Amino acid sequence: MKRLKVLIVDDSALMRREIRKIFETDPDIEVVAASRNGEEALEHVARLDPDVITLDINMPDMDGLTALQHIMMQFPRPVIMLSSLTQEGSITTYEALELGAVDFVGKPGGTISKNIMEVSNDLIFKVKAAAEANLSKLGHSRKRRRMQAQTAPLNKGPKLNRKMGKEGDKIVVFGQSTGGPNTIFEIIPHLPADLGVPVIIVQHMPGSFTSGFAKRIDESCAFPFKEAADGDVLEPGCGYLAPGDVHTVLATRGLGQKGYLLRTTKYPEGTLHTPSVDVTMGSVLEAYGGPNIIAVLLTGMGADGANAMADIRRSGGRTIAESEETCVVFGMPKEAISRGGAEFVLPSYDIASKIVELVKK
Repeated sequence: MKRLKVLIVDDSALMRREIRKIFETDPDIEVVAASRNGEEALEHVARLDPDVITLDINMPDMDGLTALQHIMMQFPRPVIMLSSLTQEGSITTYEALELGAVDFVGKPGGTISKNIMEVSNDLIFKVKAAAEANLSKLGHSRKRRRMQAQTAPLNKGPKLNRKMGKEGDKIVVFGQSTGGPNTIFEIIPHLPADLGVPVIIVQHMPGSFTSGFAKRIDESCAFPFKEAADGDVLEPGCGYLAPGDVHTVLATRGLGQKGYLLRTTKYPEGTLHTPSVDVTMGSVLEAYGGPNIIAVLLTGMGADGANAMADIRRSGGRTIAESEETCVVFGMPKEAISRGGAEFVLPSYDIASKIVELVKK
């Protein structure tokens, strides 16, 4: 079996050495070089043709964002950003995703991370996922978003904030991973302000990044959207992003009160991803019952959410899997389809209209 060729780009000799150690623990990965800055990285890419690049953001001479732009124009290939877990780092990371990076891994402890081994499993997993990414689809996605931004009406008026609806109302729940931070912006801006049901999004993402991601979604969303907090009342007409590093589940309200609360929990332990799509979707199924759920599984590696999608569909829920046509990584949706969990298989740009149709039925 051919080994995956990886190029490490980081201005810190310590980081280059520690990241190399991480990859050397996996027999399927070969580190072909370690570059000190963006200029050296471009030379190594041209000469060594790596399959995947891990790219630091803060570097002298040529920083990560500039290097990323050159890589995607001259030698397009999957890039994983290595960013410090700070607010500034998260903003820059979102810019990198918009420029074509496939995914990112947060450096615990800052730019010079002495605790980088803590994210070793995540880094290896995402590098392997990135190797499966279809860059032409990622480029298509970015082009389509630009076209939609020119034609879609901007939501500049006051957002509706609907009060708690009657028991039994519908709910929309998304699951997504690699490629999801870009793909969701092909869908969420096209859901109307009067959708009238709660919307939950579960994205595989560390807790330090979910607050900023929720704010970016809110800026493009016609209805109020926030990062979910423990104890939030789940309200129709509002959207919630599951925070990172914990699972988000539903719980009944106090005696005599209708509706549900959002709860964050570390349990179950041992899941491959935290937050877990399967955990949240399973909790939504238990609370709402199948016929009231519209579940959507978008791009991502692995199978998180596939079992819950199958359970929801068997219980009478409506389920949508993103088609291979637009998936950056056709992993999670493919698993949902193979397990019978996808009633509809649609490209990302057709999903919003289908959600509206199913909610309004």
